[in-house]
Formats: sequence, C-alpha cells, structure tokens
Amino acid sequence: MILDIETYRKKTLGCWMGKNIGGTLGAPMEWKRQVNDVSFYTQELGGEPLPNDDLDIQLLWLIAMEEQGIRIDAHVLAEYWCMFVTPHWAEYGTGKINMRSGLHPPLSGTYRNVYKHSCGSFIRSEIWACVAPGLPAVAARYAYEDAILDHGNGEGTYAEVFTATLESAAFVVDDLRKLIDIGLSYIPSDCAVAKAVHLAIECFDRKKTWLEARNIILEKHRGKLAWPENTSEDDRKKGFDSGEIGYDVPSNIGMLVVGLLYGEGDFAKTICTAVNCGEDTDCTGATAGSIFGIMRGIDAIPRKWIDPIGRSIKTITLDLGDLAGMVAKDVDDLSARTEGVARQVLLENRKADVRFSDTAGPGEKAGRIDPASLMAKDSGAFLFGSLSGPRYRFPFFEATLDYGEEPTVRDGVEKRIKLTISNTYRIQANMTVEWLVPETWRVTPSRKGSALVMPPWFGPDSKAVIDFGVTIDSVPATINRASIQITIEGRPTVMTVPVTLLNGNLLAGGK
Repeated sequence: MILDIETYRKKTLGCWMGKNIGGTLGAPMEWKRQVNDVSFYTQELGGEPLPNDDLDIQLLWLIAMEEQGIRIDAHVLAEYWCMFVTPHWAEYGTGKINMRSGLHPPLSGTYRNVYKHSCGSFIRSEIWACVAPGLPAVAARYAYEDAILDHGNGEGTYAEVFTATLESAAFVVDDLRKLIDIGLSYIPSDCAVAKAVHLAIECFDRKKTWLEARNIILEKHRGKLAWPENTSEDDRKKGFDSGEIGYDVPSNIGMLVVGLLYGEGDFAKTICTAVNCGEDTDCTGATAGSIFGIMRGIDAIPRKWIDPIGRSIKTITLDLGDLAGMVAKDVDDLSARTEGVARQVLLENRKADVRFSDTAGPGEKAGRIDPASLMAKDSGAFLFGSLSGPRYRFPFFEATLDYGEEPTVRDGVEKRIKLTISNTYRIQANMTVEWLVPETWRVTPSRKGSALVMPPWFGPDSKAVIDFGVTIDSVPATINRASIQITIEGRPTVMTVPVTLLNGNLLAGGK
C-alpha cells in the first residue's frame, strides 16, 4: 500500500508529541504503587516538558542510524550505549557494566541482571516503529536488537517487541484490537507480558472498571517496589507490597493496555487512565500517548495538552558534551530526521507492501492493508532463537555462541560453549574452525577442525553445531578473552567470533 507522506508526518509528529505529553503527565507519580486521580498536568511547566529517559535513548538510536546506516544491530548499539548513556541505575547500569566487561548482547542484558524483567526497553520502542512504518517484522528485529542490550532473555525484551510491532502496524491499521493482536503475534504466548495483555483485554471485555482491571493485573503480575514507602496504604491492605524486585514490565504493559482500551479513542482519557493505574507512570503515560499519536495523528491531540510543554525536548540520560549539536532539539526536528531514516528503511525493504506516496510507481494506490498480513506466523521464533548467547552476522553466514547458564569460568572446571554456524546463502561450504587462545587454555575436542555447512533449505541439518569444552587451570584475569576464527579454503573468508569469559572463582557453585 501507499502511505501518504503527509499522513506519515502527522502520525510521527503525533507519536513524539504524545510521548512528551504522557511522560510529563506521569513523571510526578513515577514508581508509586497507588491509584492516582489526575486529569491534567499537576506541575508548573513554563512551556517546557520534563526530561524523560523514555525518549532520550531513542534520540541516540536515531544518531546511530544516521552515522552507521540502517543495518545496525545490538553490537553497534552497544558501542553507542557505552559511550553516551550515562545512568548506572537498574537495567541501564547492569547492562552497561556487563558491556564494559566484554559481554556482548544478549549476555549483557541477562548476566546477573535482576532488572531484565523491568521497563527500560519498551519505553524506547517508538523509534523502530517510526523508521519502519507498516513493517512490524522489521520493527521487531530492530526492537529485539535494542532490548537485549539491557534486558537479555527477560520479559523486557518481549515487551519492547510487543510495543514496537503494535506501533509500526498503527501507521497502516486503525483498529486497536487488531493492533494488539499484531503485537502479541510477535512474542511467545506463554510469556508474562502476553499473559498480562490478555488479562487486560479479558477485564475490558467482561465490563470490569479500569480500577478493577488494574487491581486484577497487580494480583496476578506484580514486582516489588524498591521503595516500600511508595506503596499506598490501600494497596498494602490488598497485599500489593510483596513481589520480586525488578519484575515490573508485565504489570506495566498490562496497565498500558488498560489505558488504551478504556481510553476509548480519547487522548486525555487514554493517558490519564494509564497514569492513574500507578506504577511506572511516566512510561505507561508516555507510551499510551505515543500510540495514540501514531493512530490518530498530531491533529487529534488537543492544544490544551501541547501548549503547556511546547515542542522542545529535554534530556536526562545522555552525555550531551560528546553529543553536542547532534541531539534533536524539538519534536519537529526529531520527526523530520526520523522520516529521513524511514525513507532508507522502506527502500531497503522495497519488496514489502508499504511505501511513501512520493515514491509510488505507476498504478499504485493509497489504501489500507490487511491486518492479518502483518501478523507473525511463529510467535517471534525468528527473533528469539539465540537468547542464550550473542549472534554474529557475516556475509553469507551467521554464528551464535551459547554460554549455558553464565559466561564464567573457574579454575580447573570445564566450561561448555556451543558454537552454531548457519548458512544464509545458497552455496554449501566446508569451514575451518580454529580457537585462538592462550597456551594455558585447553579446548576439547580440539582447537582446530572442519565443519560442513549446508544451504538453509536443508533444514535443521544445514547448521554446524559444535560443543566445545574450555578449561583454564588458573584463571588469570577478571575478564578473559579469546576468539574463534572461521575460514573457508579457496575463498578470502575470515570470520572472527569473540569469546569472553568472566572469572567465576568467587561465585558460589559458579552462579
């Protein structure tokens, strides 16, 4: 279908304005487990929005695509994160520490990260939707590469894929229930995020009030606040002061969906309902506002919500010294630059069904798209197959490493690592696989050998799967690095797969 360029621009601007509004509305109540009663801003704003980390990192991802091109992956995003993202709190900090220790995504988001089930990634999903409008499968890939940085194999990764695909589809589908179904099709049906979404839908369909829905979601899906004093007395009486630290995203995604459903197409009702549920209110309010903005466009957002905050952007988590002059200064600049990247993404995916009106060919017409065509057929299995270790992409091949439970090694204890080589092209290859390691490392069954990799249509047998054992009698350092070199005789191919093992000697039982 043809996406009218003016419609796209209004939807993108509506996305970023809705994000700023919802985040500003919810900021004063952030991380308070209580029922709120807001119908408008509760603070003096002076014509400017509040700083919002929900938007900040998306500004950085836009810069990354402008500088590195649209084929970025988690490895590129990790470099930008380590250089420019400043916080040390929660999943942001844990992910950054892990990346700086040499752990590649998704290990960076998984290893010893109690916040991998929290809210830090779904809040930065809009950029992927806006650069891949009407292409939820493309938005899903971007969102996955982003989320695994600091959420790894946690529910936070499923949450970002859910919101990014819903938001991408919202550029070409205007039925909220169908959009929710599209988002759900990209994540496992048995994950907690999916279950919380279904619970919100069930409450709405059974004519429960939004408050009843909120309470039911907290009964079934809740974490424990890091600040016990932020739980209201009413919620204490309901037993809502218990839970698992960091297990926050299922309930907040549920409350986001409550805001969307019970908002019934009204902007103020949508964002206020999300915020009034409590919890991570700047995140739920901001995402509800952005989804409304994509669905309805900037013209559907009342001026009374825009005028108090204006059109500027305020940041809080970026190193602005090293990014001087590069960060989008307002929602108009952000929208224009987003469109520039979106044009590249649509050209890259020109075989898909969506393109802008000013790039249409003869006989092409504007129109809607069948929502069923946007559904994932495998619950996101094409994304989540390598959550146990990093994936490295090369021309014609992919290599993944599975570190098992943790990327650690202890004195004299064999560490098992599985290497999988996949052929993404049509010509088989006999590969030489060689470990490049210090002499003190013992690798079994061998440091060097060959592996035949068949074309992908051979099915599961096309992959080369090799189980290695690595033993170091005396682990010499905190961070221990090696590499696996893959070459092909008769071709100039050299693929290098980095291996990082942290010193696990002080970990009880290696955990």
